[in-house]
Formats: sequence, C-alpha cells, structure tokens
Amino acid sequence: MNPSTLAVAVLAMLAVGGVFYALLYPTLSGEKRAEKRRKEFASPAAERGLDREAQARLKRGQIAQSLKEIESRENARSKVSLETRIAQAGLNWSRQKYYVISGIAAVLLGGVLFVVSGNAILAAAGLFIGGFGLPAWFLKRCKAKRLKKFGVEFPNALDVIVRGIRAGLPVSDCLRIIASEAAEPVRSEFRQIIESQTLGLPLAEASVKLFERMPCAEANFFGIVIAIQQKTGGNLSETLGNLSRVLRERRKMRDKIQAVSMEAKASAAIIGALPPTVALLVYLTTPKYIELLWLTQAGKFALVASGIWMLIGVLVMRKMINFDI
Repeated sequence: MNPSTLAVAVLAMLAVGGVFYALLYPTLSGEKRAEKRRKEFASPAAERGLDREAQARLKRGQIAQSLKEIESRENARSKVSLETRIAQAGLNWSRQKYYVISGIAAVLLGGVLFVVSGNAILAAAGLFIGGFGLPAWFLKRCKAKRLKKFGVEFPNALDVIVRGIRAGLPVSDCLRIIASEAAEPVRSEFRQIIESQTLGLPLAEASVKLFERMPCAEANFFGIVIAIQQKTGGNLSETLGNLSRVLRERRKMRDKIQAVSMEAKASAAIIGALPPTVALLVYLTTPKYIELLWLTQAGKFALVASGIWMLIGVLVMRKMINFDI
C-alpha cells in the first residue's frame, strides 16, 4: 500500500474517532446526565426562592392594606353619634330618654340657682350646664369606668383564647367561653362578637367593631391582630399571648406611675383646696370682713378673676400629674 494513502487513511480514522469521542464522551461519561440533574435541582430552587420573595411581598402588601383599612375606619369614627356614646357608657338609654333626662337636669339646676341667688343670668347658666354639661359629664364618667373594667379583664380573656387554641379548640369556641364566663363588660362585648359572626360577619370585621364600642388601646390592638392574622396567617396563639403580655405590662406601668404620682396629686389637692377652705373659715369667723368680695363691684371682679386663675392653676396641675400610657 502506498504510504501516502496509508497516512491519509490513518488521519481520516483519527478524525472520525475524534468526532465520535467529542459527541459520545459526555453521554458515556455521565457529564450530560450530571448537568441535566444540576439543572433540574437548580431550577426549582430558584423558582422556590422567587416564590418566597413573591409571597413575602404579597404578605407585606396585605399587612399594609389591612393597616390602611383600619386607619380609614378610625378616621371615619372620629365623629361619634349620641347612640354610640350611650353604648360606650354601657347604658341602654334611647335618644329620647337622654333628651328627657337632660331637660330635667337643666330645669332642676336652673331652678335651684334662681331660688338661691335670684339672678336670671345664673339661672340661665344653670339651664345650660344642666342641659348640656351634666349629661355629657355623666356619660363620660360611665364610659371611663367601663373602659377601666374592660382593661383589667381583657388580658384574662386573651389568655383564655391562647390556652384554648393551644389545646386544639377553634377560635369561635374560645370566644363562646369568654362570652359565658368572663366578667363584665368583656362578657357582653364578646357576646356581641359572636352574634355578629352568627349573622354572617367575618371575625376580623367583628373584632374591629369592638373598638367602636370600647374605644381603648386594648380593643384596637385586638382588632388589628385579628385582622392581620385573618389575611396573612400565622401563629394566632403566640400573637395573642404576646399581646396579653404587653397589655399586662402596660397595666403594671400605669399602676406604678399612679403610685409614684400620688404624692404630687395629694399636694395638688391640698393647694387647690386651700383658697376655698380659707375663704370659708374667714366667713365663719369674720363674715363682715369677706362680704366685700360679693357686695362691692371691685370685690366681684376680684372674685371672678381669682376663680378663673384658680381654675387655670388646677387644670395645669392636673395636666402635669396625669400620664397617658
């Protein structure tokens, strides 16, 4: 055989073998399968990472939307109706009954001031105070007492929900336990939540409406927690447990501040009671000496000015010794 022909044949065989080696080696050696498996494992991981990021963004958006809805509801509740104020005070009055009681109070106070002083201006002031001031003050006082009782009992109700959920009970059963066994006014408020759910209202909206009847931080926190948990999910027992602990710590802080500020409150009460006490003692000992305050024009002016300044001082001291926690 010609040597040149043999060389060409050898070169051709080497080229064909190289091509087959380049084409078949990844398959025979397993590199192609390894690369395929790497892609199969890497692609779902990347997709799962993207899914987690998308879920996190979605959850943040839902939380922000829930907070916006709650803020809009609170802004809409800035103007409270008379019926809502009566309900917040825990009274079962109607609007007509409130007006009748206001009229009776106005007539009684105006008549008493007119009989005592014989002054029509004081009688008109008594009518105004009795008709508008005393009923509003009474509602505000009843509301404050009711909110105080609610704040004391509400952490116990949250503990009942936490223990019930950890024991495997549904949230609705925990609410029914509170509505039947808790102290007032928590019992009646949770009974209204259950009645709202019975009528088809979701738990989140029924919990948010609790703040309308009980305008305090505890009810607001509870409504926010339930609304966010219903939309985003999560461990409700842990969240309510943290809320209960926070509310108890706020209560402890409030009691501690009240105990520390009792000395200042006693001093303010003594300072505020000194002028009328001294005036009464002077009147009992030497009435002629102090009668000039209400018999002469200058004395009346001084008495009114002193009363205004005394009121301002009392309000300033009250603002200094009252703390909002």
